[in-house]
Amino acid sequence: MWYVQPYYQAYPDRQNDRLIKDLEKAVNGEHSAVVCYQKIAQKAPDSETKKQILEIRQDEIRHFNSFLTFYTSLTGRKPDISITEPCPEQYRNALEFAFKDEQETVDFYLDIADYVKNRAIREAFKRAAADEQNHAVWFLYFLSKR
Repeated sequence: MWYVQPYYQAYPDRQNDRLIKDLEKAVNGEHSAVVCYQKIAQKAPDSETKKQILEIRQDEIRHFNSFLTFYTSLTGRKPDISITEPCPEQYRNALEFAFKDEQETVDFYLDIADYVKNRAIREAFKRAAADEQNHAVWFLYFLSKR
């Protein structure tokens, strides 16, 4: 895992505050995705689809852990973790929800990568953005199969 020195000199206070808020939003978004994708996987129409959704969920767990580590390193505490948006109950609606959420998350993560000074954090958000784009393609594929 990474270590980010608390109150790192390269961060002006305002940027640090923004990063902390963005990390908290990212942690909660990833947590929500982990919970939602478990539900979606349980409703998958076949084992191949279920396996792929669970692989996507593993990526989300990895992102969650990375962002949580950064947040904790910068603040010295864990964030309040909550579900940001409930996952739709119906399989198709949940897939559409996941697709849109992944697409929006790509932009959010790239925006963070553009302003953050710390290389480890920047690279983690760039990697997560690439993963999210890949996830969106999978969800679109699952939507088109039906």
